[in-house]
Amino acid sequence: MRVRHPRSSSLAVCLVTLATVNVMADEFDASIRPLLDAHCVRCHSGNDPSGEVNFESILTPQEIDDHYQTWAKAVNLLQFGKMPPEGEPQPSGKQRELFRNWYDSRFVKNVSARPAPFRPRRLSNTEYRNTLRSLFGFDLEIAVIEAEQTRTEKSLVLKLLQTDPPGKSGFRNDTNSSPLTTNLWDQYAFLTDRALEEFFSENRLRDGSTFGFPQAEQLVREFIPRAWRRPVPAERFARILENIRTSEDLLSATKMELKVVLMSAEFLYRGLLFDGAQGQHAVDDYELAERLSYFIWADMPDAELFELAAAGTLSQPEVLKTQVQRMLDSPKSITLAEDFAVQWLALDDIDRVSDETPYVIALKSQPIDFVDYLFRQDRPLIEIIASKSTFANSFTKKFYGEDGKRLKTPPKPKGIEVAATPNQFLVLEQTPERGGLLTMPGILAMNRGPILRGTWILERILGEHLPDPPANVGQVAENRAGEQLTFRQRFEQHRSQKTCALCHDKIDPLGFALQGYDDQGGYLLSSSYVPPKKKRGSLAAETAPSLDTSGKLPSGEEFNDFQELQQILIGTQREPVIRNIVDRLLSYALCRNLEITDRPTVDDIVAKMTDHDGTYRELVWEIANSLPFRETILTDQQRQ
Repeated sequence: MRVRHPRSSSLAVCLVTLATVNVMADEFDASIRPLLDAHCVRCHSGNDPSGEVNFESILTPQEIDDHYQTWAKAVNLLQFGKMPPEGEPQPSGKQRELFRNWYDSRFVKNVSARPAPFRPRRLSNTEYRNTLRSLFGFDLEIAVIEAEQTRTEKSLVLKLLQTDPPGKSGFRNDTNSSPLTTNLWDQYAFLTDRALEEFFSENRLRDGSTFGFPQAEQLVREFIPRAWRRPVPAERFARILENIRTSEDLLSATKMELKVVLMSAEFLYRGLLFDGAQGQHAVDDYELAERLSYFIWADMPDAELFELAAAGTLSQPEVLKTQVQRMLDSPKSITLAEDFAVQWLALDDIDRVSDETPYVIALKSQPIDFVDYLFRQDRPLIEIIASKSTFANSFTKKFYGEDGKRLKTPPKPKGIEVAATPNQFLVLEQTPERGGLLTMPGILAMNRGPILRGTWILERILGEHLPDPPANVGQVAENRAGEQLTFRQRFEQHRSQKTCALCHDKIDPLGFALQGYDDQGGYLLSSSYVPPKKKRGSLAAETAPSLDTSGKLPSGEEFNDFQELQQILIGTQREPVIRNIVDRLLSYALCRNLEITDRPTVDDIVAKMTDHDGTYRELVWEIANSLPFRETILTDQQRQ
């Protein structure tokens, strides 16, 4: 990378920013720090701070900005009188207003949208597997004999490589801080050798002719730009071709040069060949093509994207928009469901629901197919909560009553007693208790009980992070001799501690609204409900008409059952749901945790999506055309 001279305005911008930071720091020390010291620090400090919030560790200007979401929660808790807890000294109304005004001034009114500094990052395992497959035209697979009752990872790449740990964003493509270890390097070398061995095998040689230098040269000139995802300097080609030409073994030399390319940082990392000026500016068309393809496909750019990047036209709005639609139409966009949604919604937890493989596949594929449908058919964002469309098969149709009876019976393979079957599109006409993601049997089965279900909705759907529960929280007590308390009544006794109530006031209403569904996802109040075989005879109390599924949200809104809660989520709580979808997809697209300077972008997209019932395709386009996606910042220490 080359760094050109900084623009003349950079110094002025830095001086203004520094002055603003100093003013904000003075205001914090004079007004906010004393309030924290008087009412918050005693509990929120030390090695084991309450709620995992340590105010003493986030007091420098940069730390304050980095933890803007913590301050947002603090403002809401103060505003609604939830903190400090009862029995503790309370701040005055003027102090609460002062804190709110400070927050608005620092994090709402005075924040300008700005892209993050440029950070090359390693390909995630999924991106690496897909890129190898696109380069070579085949997938590296393990030769296995697979039965219908078992699940085996066929991809040699995903089988061999250790699972990428989630980054700060919560996504596995956030690999900025994931090192290239010696073990990982050895695994890349092994996979590269296997791919090249297969690529140059006799059954893949097109015409069976002797491998000569003209073939080698054509291969190198086509392969390397695709592998590095941008043009290659002529002098680099010259060195590689000279090494091949002067070798005694032409084929071995060609393999070695291609291995060097596939083991290079330029292949394993995204962005290392990006050539930009110092400061903030738009990324070039090759970088834009790469960002777009790994966002929507988790794969390298295809030939059409390369051609548009070479012509310098990809960054034109109408061209870019056309490409976004083309890419969403491609079968490769399934990764938005299989990669993004699986991580966002923690769908891998469904794998632990049962030992019956075809059944687990049915439960997990249902939400994946549903999210893919939302993107592919351009459905409104809020349909993730309430939709008349779903997907089901022979294993899940029992959850859909009369609607499930309309599914076609798939042919049964000979000699196989139980086989996985594909999902069929299903319009819900007679199943009012279903619809949307939250009532899918796999989601309910992986979150058994009101606490897990409420926590999942709060964190995955509403985007509110909760601290871990206290270590000594214990279990809900069973009824004592003579008692006939319901689980909900016994739980009210269990959660009576003030420190527990702070989180449970948010969790419990959401979770108990779903008490009408059993641990397998069956609807207890359905006239056709049949308890699971292992549970028959023990669910009489739970299936009684008096089952309490009512609740009251912290906002004061009340409901009697999940259907009424569902209407609240798509009504007054619509904006938080949409904001979380925007936040999660933008973070996935940028492969990083969102920062305070991303908030104006999120606010702008949320406003557009909320005002006119925005759709998933519109959201993808807004992200692809957003400032943090299309621009970057290079410092004087980068690309030298």
